[in-house]
Amino acid sequence: MRYYFYIKSLHIIFIVTWFSGLFYMVRLFIYHTEAAEKGEPERTILMQQFRVMIRRLWLGITWPSAILTLILGPWMAILMGAIPDWLWIKLGFVLGLYGYHFSLQAIYRQQMKGIFRWSSQQLRIWNEVATIFLVAIVMLATVKENMSWAWGLTGLVGFVIVLMGAIRVYKKMRMKK
Repeated sequence: MRYYFYIKSLHIIFIVTWFSGLFYMVRLFIYHTEAAEKGEPERTILMQQFRVMIRRLWLGITWPSAILTLILGPWMAILMGAIPDWLWIKLGFVLGLYGYHFSLQAIYRQQMKGIFRWSSQQLRIWNEVATIFLVAIVMLATVKENMSWAWGLTGLVGFVIVLMGAIRVYKKMRMKK
């Protein structure tokens, strides 16, 4: 237990950098996708710059943070001893977050090859999936056993509805410009 809080601190730091990478990565995918639709020479200049930015963020920050989070989380659990019920549910969301991470890996590979299967609007919606995971994971990690599962799930569904509504409003505002 002596090192628990140091491991926990590092775990939180790498969670923050991982989420930062996930959030910004999809924004770069969006900008890269939109750059592919521009005329020359702007298209080539922007696409080259976005490829560099995407590669550096993905390989230099996002992947290392995901790996260190994966190492430090179980280490913390081992130091904790018994795993409480709330943590199993949180780990389910974390598993989903790694699934999301791997979906971004697939998009990364495609975009590095110049393949754009997702529209910028689809990517904007996909970007919010990380937000949903963030809210669920942080709520579980902080509220723990004090959370009513019914209210927690209701709150998460409500949050998703508000988020999707905000995306629609934003799309309409972009279309007016």
